[in-house]
Amino acid sequence: MKTKKLLIPLFVLMIAALGCTNFSTGGTAPVSNPTTPGSEPAATRTPQLAIPTTSGGPDEPVLVTGDIPYTSPFFLNSVSEPFVMLEDEAGFVKRDREFRFALQGQTIGPVELDKDKKLTYTLALPEVPQATQLDIDNNGKTDPGVQIFQVAYWSNTWGGPFLEERDGKAWSTAYSSAITDPEKHDEIVGGILVVWAPDNQQGFPSGFGPDGKLFTADDPTSTIPAGYSLVDLNKEPFRVYKEANPKITLNEGAGAVKDYSAMSYSEAFDALFKKASVEYPFTNEKEINWDALFQQSKPNFDKAKSTQEFYSALREFMNQIPDGHVNVTLDRDVFYTNYGGGFGLVLTLLSDQRIVVSEVLQGKPGDSAGIERGADITAWDGMPVMEAVKKVLPGFGPYSADHTRLLGQVVFLTRVPPDTQVDVTFKNPDSQEQTVSMQAEAEYDSLFKTIPSFSQDVLELPITGKVLSSGLGYIRITTFSDDYNLMAKLWDRYMLSMVDNDVPGLIIDLRSNSGGSLGLAMDFAGYFFNKEMTLYDGYYYNQNSGEFEATDFPTKLTPAPIYYKGPIALLVSPECVSACEGFAYALHQDQRSTVVGNYPTAGAFGEVGLGQYKLPDDFSMQFPTGRPVTPDGQVVIEGKGVILDITVPVTLDSVLGQADTLLEAAIQALQKQIQ
Repeated sequence: MKTKKLLIPLFVLMIAALGCTNFSTGGTAPVSNPTTPGSEPAATRTPQLAIPTTSGGPDEPVLVTGDIPYTSPFFLNSVSEPFVMLEDEAGFVKRDREFRFALQGQTIGPVELDKDKKLTYTLALPEVPQATQLDIDNNGKTDPGVQIFQVAYWSNTWGGPFLEERDGKAWSTAYSSAITDPEKHDEIVGGILVVWAPDNQQGFPSGFGPDGKLFTADDPTSTIPAGYSLVDLNKEPFRVYKEANPKITLNEGAGAVKDYSAMSYSEAFDALFKKASVEYPFTNEKEINWDALFQQSKPNFDKAKSTQEFYSALREFMNQIPDGHVNVTLDRDVFYTNYGGGFGLVLTLLSDQRIVVSEVLQGKPGDSAGIERGADITAWDGMPVMEAVKKVLPGFGPYSADHTRLLGQVVFLTRVPPDTQVDVTFKNPDSQEQTVSMQAEAEYDSLFKTIPSFSQDVLELPITGKVLSSGLGYIRITTFSDDYNLMAKLWDRYMLSMVDNDVPGLIIDLRSNSGGSLGLAMDFAGYFFNKEMTLYDGYYYNQNSGEFEATDFPTKLTPAPIYYKGPIALLVSPECVSACEGFAYALHQDQRSTVVGNYPTAGAFGEVGLGQYKLPDDFSMQFPTGRPVTPDGQVVIEGKGVILDITVPVTLDSVLGQADTLLEAAIQALQKQIQ
């Protein structure tokens, strides 16, 4: 019988942590540079065109319907205000990553999500579409040309019901009727296009031509019927046809989960390793010897005969890769066996490297043994406490940075198999050192105390704000992975209020933000800059060249419609992961903000949207695939986190006191800048 997973909300949280991703589910490739001038077909905005006189027959396309299949664990975050659009492909025809979808050319249709979370769409075609007219027949003459579309899924994050620039531009590379290849700069390589012609004298490609690319000078062309036609690019030559109510299933694209679930344990590991090891972007920085790791791990998968043995092999393999974005679904039985026992103690590492008890749960073994809040733990199970800490294998690993691993080891020092007997030497406040023997009981409450998100009200909004008594603004962002449209509206309102009310400085609290959509995070960051700025480019493994290559669309800071010019302080912690770190990094540019914390952020910043895997026995696993690199060749954030401007020490007084020492430090820093 298969082992159940996700026993308690903790495990749901851990799966959510897998979703720290830079992958945008909006379906578009972001900004890049246009192709070389002169290589693009001519394009003009639609003139006043008459309705085609030769169209309107029984097969004339009037309504497109279909399904939107998805496997990505991040996809449903985008369905708050979803729609499909008759997407103008002038951006792709011109290879212009800056192409914006004009409002007058947008035809949209509803998307429905049923109780089984299946998505379907309906798109009524306008009699005369108002997109870009494209002369692509390669005949050397100026012709009215055609309008070219794909059916593309989008969701509304910013502004009204139509797509604005911050929602996306260029052309869709996911959840659309065309098929694109990310290893060929997102060239359209298949699928179905919708084409509209004003008459039957316009030409359209009948094949990809010798260069294998669509809409280039070597394309063979033939005339296309007036009105709407469907073009099947999977046929050679292309199939051009009419159908009144075509059903078109949208393609998920490169973000689809790699499904190895039907394989044996050994086969699934082989397939996973073959792909993940070559696509992993930080091999050199982390000095990973993949050949040695395979030889070490493979026997465990070959001999695995049960769900638990397979899971244990995955965990052992994964723990050899120091990356906080490498993760696998937690298995409750194995986790319980290894970490289900506790003593009701919450431990904290002080900056002077002492381990103290920050909380004691009433009635648990630690309480019964006489350990008090504020006690200094000096030895654990016969070893000096820090020596014991450094031998711990945390149950929530691996980690990208040394400081996050050490903190995880402190948390899991008290996590042992139930009924384990441990000798602990401690010194209560104003008491003598003593040693007691404790027996672990099955409890998770003390573990929950170490996870900040568990202290949040389940009804709390993802963004909250207020004006402090100091007159400074305070905004808390707990995630970038909630309802994007809701978050955009909240953020816009807070920032507008800050500007309208001349709030002199702003504190942004990111201490319990586990990430989410990097695109949304970058949009938020744009409210603090009045000029565009390139932050870094993403490098991905290209199987055609066997090298990591930069994308055509570097991550940029783009000014938002509202600009806040006051000083900013960011409160961060190792719980600030992935997109949260990207937001903090962006706001740190040009000395725009002061970063305050006890420790840097998590240091886990590889893109994971393209590295999702489905394995046997319902396990899911992820690996990073994207490598963020600055224009001067520096890897961004990974392995070190966003570095602090103000390091606030963790002291016994700060642990036991009621004051928020990070918030106090941020207030003091901003007040000095305002004076």
